[in-house]
Amino acid sequence: MAIVSLTDVTKTYPPADRHGEPITAVDGVSLDIEPGDVFGIIGYSGAGKSTLVRLINALEPATSGSILVDGVDITRLPERELRSVRGGIGMIFQQFNLFSSKSVHANIAYPLKLAGWSRADIDARVAELLQFVGLADKARAYPEQLSGGQKQRVGIARALATRPAILLADEATSALDPQTTHEVLALLKRVNEEQGVTIVVITHEMDVIQTIATKVAVMERGRVIEQGDVFEVFSNPQNPASQRFVGTVIKGIPSPAETAALRERHRGRLVTFSFRDGDSSQGQVFLDLAQAGLEFELVYGGINDIRGRAFGHLTLAIRGADAAIDAALDTIRTHAEVTEIADAVETEGGR
Repeated sequence: MAIVSLTDVTKTYPPADRHGEPITAVDGVSLDIEPGDVFGIIGYSGAGKSTLVRLINALEPATSGSILVDGVDITRLPERELRSVRGGIGMIFQQFNLFSSKSVHANIAYPLKLAGWSRADIDARVAELLQFVGLADKARAYPEQLSGGQKQRVGIARALATRPAILLADEATSALDPQTTHEVLALLKRVNEEQGVTIVVITHEMDVIQTIATKVAVMERGRVIEQGDVFEVFSNPQNPASQRFVGTVIKGIPSPAETAALRERHRGRLVTFSFRDGDSSQGQVFLDLAQAGLEFELVYGGINDIRGRAFGHLTLAIRGADAAIDAALDTIRTHAEVTEIADAVETEGGR
């Protein structure tokens, strides 16, 4: 059974003025998050991602639809009972949201004090968490003495303090540099794999989803327009908005403008070879071309890896006799997808 299940969930806000229209931030969203998932929710600014995550932890009430958290419909619970549900949901934020006047130890201890833990149990749990996030020597430090990555590690430790089953990460790496982002994502992966915490990642960064998520939902204008296994959505996006997102980190078939630029710089026929997990490797394509006596160079694209599964597109400029190129492409079509994207360009001595 899904640990989080949304069915036709809508969130509408009153109009900005009395003559305006109501604002629909989330519009009929349905999705299931299974225990152990790292579920990415991605979309451009204003897509409704952050509103959706606030509905999951009941910081905002849904206008309609149902939201089940561990089998309990939180849209029907009074505030007193919602507090208990929130205890099983941790949250980390883009701007860390640490108490500047409290030490690292006190920041992590805060939710445990609210939950009524004893002093001895709090101290033991905080020490355990500081060790886990790699900050055992920072218990007495204050947030202003920490780097951005260290602050986010404290935020993660605090979110895990009460041993939640679900962790919500709302743009948790957006304020970090690439190296620190990589370190924080590696830590979140450990949280998922070693502690069994289900993680919901809200982000506009495709690299984050590619690095850590197992499932993904793409949002646009309050709706989920595509969802599924990350590899399937990334390697073969169906919706134009999903295709735009994927294109920010994965180069596919060159656009007409890109093709024109490539034709100015490279001689030969431009051909894109597309690969998915289970297809023959790009090495086999290169071998087929070489055995046909053809010259070729890689001019566009790349191969990507998601949890050990590879996919991508490579565009080559191929030079040689037309008949030899056609025969080689016929051979390659038996084990890889081939798209010729430009007419042959006449060159001295062939193509």
